[in-house]
Amino acid sequence: MQDTSKQYDAVIDTCKSLFIKKMSDYGSAWRILRLPSLTDQIFIKAQRIRGLQENDVRKVDEGEVSEFIGIINYCIMALIQLEKGVVEQPDLTTEAATELYEKQVDTTKKLMQDKNHDYGEAWRDMRVSSLTDLILQKLLRVKQIEDNAGKTLVSEGIDANYQDMINYAIFALIHLNEQ
Repeated sequence: MQDTSKQYDAVIDTCKSLFIKKMSDYGSAWRILRLPSLTDQIFIKAQRIRGLQENDVRKVDEGEVSEFIGIINYCIMALIQLEKGVVEQPDLTTEAATELYEKQVDTTKKLMQDKNHDYGEAWRDMRVSSLTDLILQKLLRVKQIEDNAGKTLVSEGIDANYQDMINYAIFALIHLNEQ
């Protein structure tokens, strides 16, 4: 699991670096996005990954890696929105947004470590395409929970689904890096 922790951190370093650069370019304009909008952005990225995995021809010169990074960053933004709420105007400095980002990563990484302990790193034997399908399934679950005004009877909430998507996307990136 030590390798997993280091690999996880390396993926997050790449994602966080891009997040910070985009904060410098755009500020925290994403803070106006409601959760369904963020969910739809993640859905678009996951659908594109699935298309790249199924289609022989690519018409845009961007592969799976950038899309998985986008899924991770949008999920972290969604978790921040869940915690802070949606605003009418951008309200976070790069430093404040980075602190919130790191807080969500810490919580999500701890979840990954706990699940990895219990599941024995089963994800290492999974295909990237299966991780993509699991992300899409989680997205459909989130959409249903959103349609139910955030209420569930017996299931995990939206936050747990975003955290799982982050972890699945990180696992996919680790696999892609090892190929």
